[in-house]
Amino acid sequence: MRIVLAAVAALSCAGCVTGETVQFRAQQGQESIIRDGQAALVSKKKNSIVIARPAARQFQSGGRPVFVVGINNLSQQPQNFLVSGVQVTQVVNGEATPLEVITYEKLVQEEKTRQVFAAVATGLSAGANSYSASRAGYYNANSTVYTPRGSYQVHTTGYSPTAAAIAQSNANAQNSAMISNTIEAGQRNLAVLEQAVIKDNTLMPGEWYGGQLHIAPLVSADGNKTYTISVLVGNERHEIQVAQGLL
Repeated sequence: MRIVLAAVAALSCAGCVTGETVQFRAQQGQESIIRDGQAALVSKKKNSIVIARPAARQFQSGGRPVFVVGINNLSQQPQNFLVSGVQVTQVVNGEATPLEVITYEKLVQEEKTRQVFAAVATGLSAGANSYSASRAGYYNANSTVYTPRGSYQVHTTGYSPTAAAIAQSNANAQNSAMISNTIEAGQRNLAVLEQAVIKDNTLMPGEWYGGQLHIAPLVSADGNKTYTISVLVGNERHEIQVAQGLL
């Protein structure tokens, strides 16, 4: 019954998740475009170009907005891009509220913390499997014996080494698979972060660079929200105005 109720609750929550879309508000020197069916924005200045689009077709309300940002160095000199130079501000009740940009290092730390909890959960499951296997060889049964003097209830107990060995072998295989899957999932997640998340980078003349920009959840969870992503490339600042909600 608990499992059924949990499943129903999960399905109900899945149906309640609100998806929010994103629109860009192009300013001078900018152009709103569409890339693969998604809104995007191109901001061009003398020495650099910044292109931004949402990493997903919809953002979960109350979740972290994630954008894919591309940067091009148009100058004849190397230009630095620093994540610390990215600023995000949300307009709330007419006031600008800063939002944290989640760095690659913090995302990695979050993933490592998640892996610790996953390892603990896997260890508990493995322990439960091993305990169940250790008890699998024991058996008991109730039977009725009929004699000329009447019937009797007989309770029989015993231990089967063969059944115990089979159960332990299966448990070991399951535990090994669970542990391997947990480790491999963690390694995959770290590899994805390494490849996908934007980091500090020096762009050579004509070079393109980019990646995912993770932002802390917006302050207000209801209604349409507006915020600005400010990207500094060299000494040029690109202001990207975003509207997010049930647009």
